[in-house]
Amino acid sequence: MEVEKSQKDLVVDCGEKEVRLALLENGRLIEYSSESSEGHKFSVGDVFLGRVKKIMPALNAAFVDIGDTKEAFIHYLDLGLYFSAFDTFVRESNPNKNISTLFSSIKLGPILPKEGRIEQYLKVGQMIVSQIVKEPISTKGSRLTAEISLAGRNIVLLPFAEKVSVSQKITSREEKKRLEALVRSILPQNYGAIIRTAAEGKKAAILVAELRSLIEKWESSWKKIAKSKGVELLFTEYSKTTATLRDLLNDSFSNVYVNDQKVYEDTLKYISLISPEQEKIVKLYDGKTPIFDHFEVTRQIKSSFGKVVPMKQGAYLVIETTEALNVIDVNSGTRSKSNDREENTFEVNKLAAEEIARQLRLRDMGGIVIVDFIDMDQVEHRNELFKYMQQLMSQDRAKHNVLPLTKFGLMQITRHRIRPVTELNTTEECPLCHGTGKIASTVVIDEQVERTLSDLVENGHSVLTLKVSPILGAYLTRGFNSYVRKWKKKHKCRLTVEEVSDFSILQYEFYDRKGTKL
Repeated sequence: MEVEKSQKDLVVDCGEKEVRLALLENGRLIEYSSESSEGHKFSVGDVFLGRVKKIMPALNAAFVDIGDTKEAFIHYLDLGLYFSAFDTFVRESNPNKNISTLFSSIKLGPILPKEGRIEQYLKVGQMIVSQIVKEPISTKGSRLTAEISLAGRNIVLLPFAEKVSVSQKITSREEKKRLEALVRSILPQNYGAIIRTAAEGKKAAILVAELRSLIEKWESSWKKIAKSKGVELLFTEYSKTTATLRDLLNDSFSNVYVNDQKVYEDTLKYISLISPEQEKIVKLYDGKTPIFDHFEVTRQIKSSFGKVVPMKQGAYLVIETTEALNVIDVNSGTRSKSNDREENTFEVNKLAAEEIARQLRLRDMGGIVIVDFIDMDQVEHRNELFKYMQQLMSQDRAKHNVLPLTKFGLMQITRHRIRPVTELNTTEECPLCHGTGKIASTVVIDEQVERTLSDLVENGHSVLTLKVSPILGAYLTRGFNSYVRKWKKKHKCRLTVEEVSDFSILQYEFYDRKGTKL
C-alpha cells in the first residue's frame, strides 16, 4: 500500500482583513491556515524583547511579558547553552556603541549547566530576547525559548552559537563536507548554523544569498534592542505564505496562485532567493471568480470543518475537540461492498485512516487524538491498519507518534501542538430570518432584487454586477426569457450575474463597474 507522491498547489487568497492559504494535493484540500492582515498576532517564530514578570522557582521557570494579554512562559532548559552571551548583549547594547563590534567581541562560554536554577540567571524586570515556539492556546500564554534561530529554506541561522551541523538525511560525505566548509567560510564571528536537507546539491551562490539575508534580518533588530526601553517585537517570521513555501517547497510543487500583486511580487522574490529554478511556479490569479471558489476550496472547507465529516458511500467521521484531547469516531453508515462484514469493516477503516491523516493536518489538531475505529476481529487487519496509518502520517510535518490499536479498536495518536486547533464555524445564521426560522416567501425574491436594481439604475448605475448564491443564480437565469434577460431589457442596463458559493440561499449584492459594493 504505497502512499503516492502527488503534485501540490498553494492557493493564496489576500482579502482586506486576512490572508488565507490552502494547500491542495491533486485538487484536494490538505492544509488550511489564515493570518490577520490587521494588527499583530503572536505567532511561532516571532522574536521579542520581553520583560521578566515573575520567577517560579518550583517550576524552574519564569513568566515573561511580551505584550500579550497572557504572560508567556519560559523554562530554564529553554534558556539555551549560551544565554549569558545574549544577556550580555542586551545589557551592554546602547545607541552610542558600535553594536557590530559588541556582538562579535562577546565570549560565548561557559555553557549553562543542565541542573542550574532559573533564579540564578533571571530577575524580575530583566529584559531578555526570546522567541515564540508555541502559540497561546486556550488559557495558556505563548511558550518561549531564549535560543534564537532564524529558519531559511536551506539554512537555519543561530546567533551566539559555535556549531555548524548538517542534516543527517544528507548521506553523501563529500556533500556534507562541501556544505559545512562553504557555510563556515562565510559565517561571521559568534554565528552558528544548521544546514537543512533542502541544501543538498544547491549552488554556493544560493546558500550565500540566503545566509546573508538571514544575518541581515537578525542584525536589523540590533537598533531596536539598543534603543528600546520596554517590551517590543524585534522581528516576525516570514509571512505564512513564505513560511509554507520554506517548509514544503520541493520538486512536486507545481503552482503557487496568488490574487494580490504585492504578495505575488514578495513570493516571487522569496522563491528566487531560495530556489531560483522554480520561479515559474508563482502565478498571479486575476480571474473574476473569487480564487477560493475557482479552485473549489470554499466548498471543501464547508464540507471538511464540521463536527460530522462525510466520506464515500455513506461512511463518516464524528470529530470532537476538548481541552484535554481530540476524539474521532468512525461510522460505516450504509457502505458495504460485499457480504463479508470483516472485509467491509477493514475497507471503511482504511478509508477513515486516510481522512483522519488529512483532518489532523487540515485542522492542525495537536495533543492526544483518540480514534475509535470500527471493531475488527482479525489481528492481521488491525496490524495492517496500524502500518497504513503510520505510512499516511509520514507525510505530516508535525512531530507525531502513532500507537497500535487496542483490542477495543482504539488508536492513540500524539501530535505536536504549537498553535490552537483551526476551527471554522461551517454553520451560519440566516441573514434573512436572523435565526427565527422564518423568511419572506421565495415567490417575491425576484421582485425584491428588481426593486433594488431599479433604484440603482435611477441613481445613474448602468453597468452592474449582481452577486448571488448558486441557487438564486440558477433561479434568476433559467430559461431563454429569464428574469435577468427581462430586467436588462426593461431597465436598459448591463447586468452580469456572478455566483458566490459562500452566500446563503437568498443572499444577493450589487456592485458597480469598479467592483464597489452598492
